[in-house]
Amino acid sequence: MITIHQPRRLVVGAGNISQVGTWAAEVASTLVIATPITSGFAERLQLPGKLTLFDAIPGEPDIATLDAALDAARKARPDLIVGLGGGSVMDVAKLVAVLWDSGQSLADVAGPNRVAGRNVRLAQVATTAGTGSEAGIRSLITDPGKGSKIAVESPHMIADLAVLDPELTYSVPPAVTAATGVDAMAELPYGVPPAVTAATGVDAMAHCVEAFTNRKSHPMIDGFARMGFNLVGKYLARAVRDGEDTEAREGMMLASYYGGICLGPVNTAAGHAISYPLGTLLHLPHGLANAIIFPHVLAFNQPVVSAKTAEVADALGLGQGLSQRDLLSAARDFCAGLGIEMSLAANGAKGADLPRFAADAHSIRRLMDNNPADMSEADVLEIYRAAF
Repeated sequence: MITIHQPRRLVVGAGNISQVGTWAAEVASTLVIATPITSGFAERLQLPGKLTLFDAIPGEPDIATLDAALDAARKARPDLIVGLGGGSVMDVAKLVAVLWDSGQSLADVAGPNRVAGRNVRLAQVATTAGTGSEAGIRSLITDPGKGSKIAVESPHMIADLAVLDPELTYSVPPAVTAATGVDAMAELPYGVPPAVTAATGVDAMAHCVEAFTNRKSHPMIDGFARMGFNLVGKYLARAVRDGEDTEAREGMMLASYYGGICLGPVNTAAGHAISYPLGTLLHLPHGLANAIIFPHVLAFNQPVVSAKTAEVADALGLGQGLSQRDLLSAARDFCAGLGIEMSLAANGAKGADLPRFAADAHSIRRLMDNNPADMSEADVLEIYRAAF
């Protein structure tokens, strides 16, 4: 059995950010949650009434970030909350929407289906093509004390309106487009070379592939996943080459959206579990972490889900009839060819860190248990060592 939740209204197309203001015509007070970079798009929302801007969202938002955003909401008392950014921004917006006036705390709602309700409207405006957070019912917040992520899942966190405007992604550097999203862009200036666009795209692809090859896979979700990774194969390299290729950027935003739909009923698996310690402990951007790990998990799972893996490889142009070793090499070359630095060592990891990463990743059972192939802690450590 699966249940699919999607935003009540979805607007797709270049220049459509202004549709937020049209939709929210009667709203008296709005809180816009953004980063210092994405806050520059706030005027283009064309919102009526009083506007309060909270733009202190880092690449990996933690409990303190959420608390600060909740304080801003309690002062503003908004009728509408707008998440204007990548996955980090939209995840915080979801939690603020359900917590600021509810009497519940983050601890009260951690886990699935514990949110009591929501009394404010929520719009999500994606400025990157990676996380698909605008499509989903899940939010992740880092607990710095434990060095892990807190997951909250509830249909009360689905957006009333989601906007996919490819023009908002033009300024996202290519490496972020490829690996993650504005999560990684939060502290980057305009004009960073395109390797950042690649990271978000690989993150979107990982959502689709990990749901597609998942133990909990479902024919309907397989359909969304196929649409997603086929769009990545068609458009990601183009989006990295030309940041203002509107067709490619829109295609990647749709791929990200489809990946977000996959997360609700099926979710990700070992790839994301292994990437999480790289964010919480090494502080790598989420998309970059996923890009580094993606080829290794794809190849590890190949013997168990060979037909589906072959379909993914064909869609990405990696080749046909590949051995496990050749698949790993081709997938790694695919990511590296987008401008992503695929070495953990080059991204600041130390060899002594790897056992801690492996222990933490292996303990994320909500994702590890979804993986099609059983993976021991020693297997996880070997993946980190291969990526090192």
